[in-house]
Amino acid sequence: MDKTKLKQLASAVIETEIRSIALLKARIDDDFVRACELMLDCKGRIIVLGMGKSGHIGNKIAATLASTGSPAFFVHPGEASHGDLGMITANDVVLAISNSGETDEIITILPIIKRLHVPLIAMTGKQTSTIAESADVQLNIGIEEEACPLGLAPTSSTTATLVMGDALAVALLEARGFTADDFARSHPGGRLGRRLLLHVADVMRVGSAIPTTSEEASFHEALLEMTKKGLGMTIIVDDNNKVAGLITDGDLRRLFDGETDMRDANVKDVMTAKCKTVPATILAAEALRIMEEYKVNSFPVVDVDNNVVGAFNMHDLLKAGVV
Repeated sequence: MDKTKLKQLASAVIETEIRSIALLKARIDDDFVRACELMLDCKGRIIVLGMGKSGHIGNKIAATLASTGSPAFFVHPGEASHGDLGMITANDVVLAISNSGETDEIITILPIIKRLHVPLIAMTGKQTSTIAESADVQLNIGIEEEACPLGLAPTSSTTATLVMGDALAVALLEARGFTADDFARSHPGGRLGRRLLLHVADVMRVGSAIPTTSEEASFHEALLEMTKKGLGMTIIVDDNNKVAGLITDGDLRRLFDGETDMRDANVKDVMTAKCKTVPATILAAEALRIMEEYKVNSFPVVDVDNNVVGAFNMHDLLKAGVV
């Protein structure tokens, strides 16, 4: 099989799955709203059921719901008949996924679900199936054809199921007023969590680690402070510890190119007055954006009265995993 044929087959798969997803738009109806209402009113957990490929998709849907403010977990229908059914309580809502709507393992536990009076949402491709007709709400994920040329491997059907699950999760997220901060609290690990959770106060250097120099000091003293603290800058402060200016590595390079005699210079001859500062309360990711905007590698951190409370540079953000 040549390269052209392989590309054609791949393109055909994508086009088929796009058509399957497009069918879902007309199915965002009152049943979809009712499914959302049941999930929003749920006092327990959203229990997702699914066998085979539907189970794999169900696992992902449960994880997406849980990470976006709708507590949920996946229960394997086969294991449910052997003890795991005890995970389902009367306070829960069940989301049963079955393209055929006739999955034996789910049908076996339907009477127990009904006995608990647990609301049942069916996500199926057959609206007249056993599972669909047993449900309080039906969500139609039916497709015209699988992308598999044999019409056997779940392809378009699993994609449609996943998209419908995402539609539920995002609708619930908005309805709950779920915020980026809420999302960060359920994703504390990894780069995403660090970008959403870490503030400048968490990464800045404080106390004796802050490079500061009096505005009455000589340039030589400022240079020694920069070398000692290793931040590539020193903050010039007045007698009240308020920011008067800043001297950076860049200022040194420009000084070498100029005519100023460094032996006689004081910090006022070299510093950048009215320098950019940031508060400790902003996100470290926002501080990174500001650094990129102003093309600087380090920042003084101040409180509301312009008192120096910290300092950080790009290496501190790298070390914290923000970059």
